[in-house]
This record gives sequence, structure tokens and C-alpha cells, in this order.
Amino acid sequence: MLVPSIRGYHRLPKAHKLSAAGIAATGVVAIAFAAVPSDAHAESNAAPSVRSVAVNQAAFGGKALSSGVPQQAQSDLPRTPAVEALQKAAQDKKKAAAEAVRSEQTRAAADMQTAKERSAAQSAAKERSTQSAAKERSGKTASRSAPRKAAPVTYSDNLDGWIKESLAILKKNGIPGTYEGIHRNIMRESSGNPRAINDWDVNAVAGIPSKGLLQVIPPTFKAFHVEGTSWDIYDPVANITAACNYAAQKYGTMDNVDSAY
Repeated sequence: MLVPSIRGYHRLPKAHKLSAAGIAATGVVAIAFAAVPSDAHAESNAAPSVRSVAVNQAAFGGKALSSGVPQQAQSDLPRTPAVEALQKAAQDKKKAAAEAVRSEQTRAAADMQTAKERSAAQSAAKERSTQSAAKERSGKTASRSAPRKAAPVTYSDNLDGWIKESLAILKKNGIPGTYEGIHRNIMRESSGNPRAINDWDVNAVAGIPSKGLLQVIPPTFKAFHVEGTSWDIYDPVANITAACNYAAQKYGTMDNVDSAY
């Protein structure tokens, strides 16, 4: 193999210089393979060794020959326990990160669901409270608007009270009469004595004397008695009411009576 002298090499064109460098490198590679023992023949059919790659790179300034053996990729290097451990650690870290993300998403979803349930429970409680308050207000309003039972009226046990109680019964039964007309006739007939009795007039002679505040004879009291009053002719309210009922039938009202009737 002829190698140009250094003086002649500097005179060659650039293309010839590159060809010469390639021939020289090929020679170096050939010498390297010659130095390999014969038992490495089996390895020649396998992937190029790291040493051959190093020689190839050294020949071309760290660059692999375009027509020679390609540079080995990192993934093609032998798998050692250390490499496998690093890869496993990386995979475990990736899985842990993914699991952490899923856990956070699950927790966030659970928190959101809890918040929704809490909000729904608060809304339901507020609605129940509003309905209860409205019902209570409605009950109070109905209670206030409901007609109250009139307290029973009490009357004094005297002439004023007897006349007022009789007037209430007369009004209830549609019988006319006024306080003034009743009071005036009572004072003329009995002077306000509910036990008064006439034992001298024609009725007394006939055996049916006039009795009570308005001097009613027993047959008239019985005929014009008003339901709800006593059957005792001396009862002040019963006597007034029966007498007014009789006067209303005969004179239109007790107010029209000015003398014995």
C-alpha cells in the first residue's frame, strides 16, 4: 500500500487529501482486526464491539464511517442489573406520580360530592324551617282571625239587670220593646217589686190576681211565656218577657202601654 509522502501530500488537491485519509483509516482498521484473536470470529457476525466502534470513531475524529459499522444506540447496549434497577425506579416513580394524580382527583371529586350533599342538606333544612315558620304564622293568623266566642254576658241582680237581660231575649225572639218603655210600665205597675201582687182589682175578685213586676195574671203568663225563661211568674226576667210578648200582640209594643192593660 502506497502512502504519499508528507511533501507530496500537501501538494494534492482537497478531494485527493480526503481519499488518502480514508485509505489510511481503512488501513488502521485492517491492522486492528488483524490483532483480534481468532476466537473472536464468532463475534464478527454479531453486532460490532465497542472497541471496533472506538477505532472507527478515532479514525474520523469521533465520527462513524458512513460505509462502516454504525454507532451503537444506548438501547442496544447490554442490559445490566444497574440499568434495569434505574429503569424500574423510573417506572415506579412514574406510576407513583400517576397514582398520586388519580388519588387527588378522587379526593377532589369526593370533596365536591360532600360539598353538594352538605349544600343540599342545608337547603332542605332551610326549606323545612321556612315551611314551619310559615305554618306557624298561618296558624297564628287563623287563630287571630277566627271568631272568638263571646264571653257570657252577666247581668246584675237588680231592676236594671233584669230589664237588660229581658231585652236580649226579646231581641233574639223578634219581640219589640225598649228599655224606657219597659222601665216606665214597671214603675207604674209594681214600683220595681218582683213579688208585688194585686189583691183588690177585678182579677183578684175573680181569683186570678195580677203578679210580678208587670202585674201579669197567671193565664196570660202561661199563654205568652217565652221559651228559655223560667216558668215562675215571680221570676223578674220571665215576667217582663211574657208581659212584653203579650203587649206586642195586643198593642204593638210595651212602649205603647200607658195604663192598665
